[in-house]
Amino acid sequence: MSVVLTTASVPDRDKVAYWRDAVSRTLVPMTVAPRGDGPFDGRITTDRLGCLRVSTMEADAKRVSRTPELIARSSEALVAVGIQVSGTATLIQDGRRAEVGEGDLVVYDTARPYSFDYPERFSTHVFQLPHRALGVSDADIRQASGTVIGPADGFGAVLQPFLSTLATSAHSYSPAVGGKLANSVIDLFATLVAEGTRQVPADADTARSHLVLRIRSHIDRNLGDPALSPEAIAKAHHISVRYLHRLFEGEGITIGRLIQQRRLEECARELSRRGRTSPTVSAVAQRWGFVNPAHFSRAFRSAYGLSPREWRSLRTSVEGADAPKPDVPPVVAVPATQHE
Repeated sequence: MSVVLTTASVPDRDKVAYWRDAVSRTLVPMTVAPRGDGPFDGRITTDRLGCLRVSTMEADAKRVSRTPELIARSSEALVAVGIQVSGTATLIQDGRRAEVGEGDLVVYDTARPYSFDYPERFSTHVFQLPHRALGVSDADIRQASGTVIGPADGFGAVLQPFLSTLATSAHSYSPAVGGKLANSVIDLFATLVAEGTRQVPADADTARSHLVLRIRSHIDRNLGDPALSPEAIAKAHHISVRYLHRLFEGEGITIGRLIQQRRLEECARELSRRGRTSPTVSAVAQRWGFVNPAHFSRAFRSAYGLSPREWRSLRTSVEGADAPKPDVPPVVAVPATQHE
């Protein structure tokens, strides 16, 4: 049965707060900033088909943001695909900017910060699946995020009509049929992510974007190598260090900060795991490329506000449905003074 949340009967002074709570409950926790001066109007309908969450949102112009603080409070990382039914949107994630028009599909990842700007009243379908259900790597999901697919573009020509029909009829399926449809969507999303990592550059801009994605994937594969550095990355991709830094000027993060951030994320993830035996903090740090324990502790505290040991103690002892799951650490921007 559909869950329908609307501001229609909410007092004007409470509409924005109500809508923020509605979006956070049905999609993921986000900040909401309306663009208009009048009373805000919005309606969201959500259905469940197995592990697939299907929502249709219609609302006035607004900007929504998914911040590191809100990510830290979420229990599960989700891959999302949106279909812009009416109006337009601008998605920003990982320093990439995606302009979304009517009929377009857009892929994004709720485990990393992003924002959507809707300059006018709009309607959109949103499909969300857990990372774990797709069976693809985090690196591939990262590469596919921010991808816009037009309704006439190859795979989009097949996927868009199917998802649009599913969104408008999700309430009518039995649990058994809904589960089978969810499995079909899982396969389609996995294919969509795979296609997003194999796009062939068509011009200078797409070639540049493709190279950035390759570099990000290289970093993820080599985080445990203490020698991973801008110089090593540039050499592996047959470019100069200067050009490497220029590539990332539009990414919102430097190479050094990206390496350190990804290492800290993996350390935080590993330190969060429960088990009968756990590796020492220093062993975890070394596994992910930190060779200086003191530097690791300072960087970790700067990023997460806790020492590695305090983080492990907190994340492995929390219990209850509202507690963050220990295998999903927050994604944060951290200052980098070293590349280790």
